[in-house]
Amino acid sequence: MNRIVYVNGKYLPEEEASVSIFDRGFLFADGVYEVTSVLEGKLIDFPGHLRRLARSLNELGMAKPCSDEELLEIHRQLVAQNNLEEGMIYLQVTRGAADRDFVFPKNATPTIVLFTQAKKLRNSPKINLGYKVITVPDLRWKRRDIKTVQLLYPSMAKMEATKAGADDAWLVEDGYITEGTSNNAYIVQSTGDIVTRNLSNDILHGITRASLLEFASAEGVRVVQRPFTVDEALEAEEAFITAASLFVAPVVEIDGKPIGSGKPGPVVSTLREIYLTKAMEKAI
Repeated sequence: MNRIVYVNGKYLPEEEASVSIFDRGFLFADGVYEVTSVLEGKLIDFPGHLRRLARSLNELGMAKPCSDEELLEIHRQLVAQNNLEEGMIYLQVTRGAADRDFVFPKNATPTIVLFTQAKKLRNSPKINLGYKVITVPDLRWKRRDIKTVQLLYPSMAKMEATKAGADDAWLVEDGYITEGTSNNAYIVQSTGDIVTRNLSNDILHGITRASLLEFASAEGVRVVQRPFTVDEALEAEEAFITAASLFVAPVVEIDGKPIGSGKPGPVVSTLREIYLTKAMEKAI
């Protein structure tokens, strides 16, 4: 059965889907995106993704392609038509198609594309092994809080990690870790405190991050939001990342050096279970 995707109001087999060569997402990376996880056929943290999408569009002065209710229905239709039990739904909105010009076109009709990806999320083998990361300079633009499709540098950093035999890269600016290539970064101190960088234009305002911090605080876990250095990370008891496609995942090595025992630790394991339990209770 062909995968069914959504393009500008139509559900189509993926091989029949297309957008204009003049689309500004293609020409200028003038677009934003969201990725919503699906577990047991339900959408995880969906209201948070809608709020961030609206914020990204507003920050770039882009029109909203449809209502929140319509977006929810599109997501549900794609889950149903692709029999998606576990995986992700990718949503991309661009400013639309217009003759190539650096000046934004007036009254352009946004392009909206969604597709599904079946993937094991809950029982990924990497959760038991832990992730290995390297550090690289953070050379991205300064509006990382907007979830744009400008992903070339994160992609290059992840490729550098792959060449080094690692799974991902943590980006470093002025001696402090900002985040991973596609995830937020955390350390667990000997006190049991969780440390993660505070929200600003320097990092993406992760939806999984927001939910985890809310759930963790409700369970009495102390969360400190501030920048931390590579040395602090290397001295931490545990480290981890969060993302819609990973939930909560342990980091066991940075630049070839083990974190704590060099194996996934109990705090991260507990946080992952807390997140999954609470997120499924709110799934729609």
